Amino acid sequence: MSRRAGSGEGTEPKGPSASYDSIMASSSTRKDSIEVVEPIGMSVLIRKDEDKKITKVGIHLPDKIEIPTLTGRIVSISCQIDRDEDYPIKQYDRVLFNPKQGVPVDFEGDNRLFVVPVEDVVAVFRRES
Repeated sequence: MSRRAGSGEGTEPKGPSASYDSIMASSSTRKDSIEVVEPIGMSVLIRKDEDKKITKVGIHLPDKIEIPTLTGRIVSISCQIDRDEDYPIKQYDRVLFNPKQGVPVDFEGDNRLFVVPVEDVVAVFRRES
């Protein structure tokens, strides 16, 4: 079960008569922290690029139709992959990935974050200098 930052964890249980202001006041007295998602094992955290609404030739698609996107940026890498020299990926790399085994992370409203096994990262985009 995941918890969000500011969800009231670490605060005392309040009765039904507790107001929103009193709950927020008690939660703001604790040290403010930022919740991060860190993948473990052989996985990476990817922020999927937005689905395209316009085709390559410039045709605007209706709202219900989107071209599925299989690219994204690496947000975080597990420590295990970071230490392994066989995986040439780094944080912020743009990658092509297979989203079938990806687990969506309910961390943002638009659910563009996915924990993906490193085996499902099939290509890294690089610029030659």
